[in-house]
Amino acid sequence: MDKLSREEVLHVAHLARLSLTDEEIEKFRVQLKVLMNDIDKIKEVKDYDDEEMYTPVDTNARLREDVVGEMLNAKDAIANAPCKNGNFIEVPVMINE
Repeated sequence: MDKLSREEVLHVAHLARLSLTDEEIEKFRVQLKVLMNDIDKIKEVKDYDDEEMYTPVDTNARLREDVVGEMLNAKDAIANAPCKNGNFIEVPVMINE
C-alpha cells in the first residue's frame, strides 16, 4: 500500500484549514491513500446505459377525485373535542413568551 506524499497531505490540511502535527501527517498519509483507493474502486463499478430510474415502480399514483361534501356545523365539529369553550376548541399553548 502506497502513501500520499507529505506535501499532498499538507495541501489537503490547508484546504480544510487544519494544522497537523508530524504524527498526524504520517497517520493521514496512510489513511488518505486508503480512502483514495476506495474511491478508485467505486469508479470501477460498471455504469449502466439504461435510463436513470427515479423510483423503483413505474406507475403513476392514482388520486381520487375531489368531491364537494357536506360541511359540519359547529356543534358537530366540537362534539368530540376533549377541551372546548363555547364554540371553540381549546388547544395547548405552543408559543413560549
